[in-house]
Amino acid sequence: MPGSTSNIESLRRVFTQTFKARDLAEPLVSVDAAAPAAEAFRLMETQDFDVVAVRRDGLVAGYVGRELPGEGPCGEQFQPWDDANVISDDAPLADVIVGLSRSPRLFVRMWGAVGGIITLSDLQKPPVRMWLFGIITLVEMRMGRLVEQLCAGESWRNFLSEGRLQKAETLLEERRRRSQNLRLIDCLQFSDKAQIIARNVSIRRLTRFTSRRQVEEACKALESLRNNLAHAQDILANDWDIVVALAADLDGVILGMVKDGG
Repeated sequence: MPGSTSNIESLRRVFTQTFKARDLAEPLVSVDAAAPAAEAFRLMETQDFDVVAVRRDGLVAGYVGRELPGEGPCGEQFQPWDDANVISDDAPLADVIVGLSRSPRLFVRMWGAVGGIITLSDLQKPPVRMWLFGIITLVEMRMGRLVEQLCAGESWRNFLSEGRLQKAETLLEERRRRSQNLRLIDCLQFSDKAQIIARNVSIRRLTRFTSRRQVEEACKALESLRNNLAHAQDILANDWDIVVALAADLDGVILGMVKDGG
């Protein structure tokens, strides 16, 4: 399923430039280095913060967390910024997700200084949900195109049960009744396309998957994520692994399921 360079670059821009770290970041509250640690701890408790930044000479120099001892000034106990956990405010969402798979929080650099924070709970926000839904939609479109191009006629029917075919035919009848000009293949569900690819050895050999089980497991994870996104459910409790996998291999998703980005 080759795609033109311009189309691929357009998709890459959509998924790397539409939403950025700044769209998720929350302001990072700070205290002065001279403030007692107990005061910082009370602030975190009352505001339900994981950390607060520490200012030294008017500039944020690091942070303290809830594990902070209750004695002495914050300036003697704060942790300096770790470059591995600091990202730019214009970092793409994929980088944010991968970063949060390695650390419970990321600090966001804005206008040359750390001024924001992103935690796992921020991944439940609308920008991430829209971004992920777009990726899954792209995957499903690619799956449908793969089935259509590599199954002559409607030979894909041989890989679906009578029950699944009947559901597709019923949906086709309903859509035609509404004057929608569609084909039966247009009425297949996500799980139907997954089954065709999983059970059709010729198609599966052209994908990145090496076994029927791999296809089924990957598509089941994607379908679960899609359902939770569609119904505004938690996407971290059960879908975290697939969320990270999509972000870590964003280019692979954009290029498609076919080996070598074909």
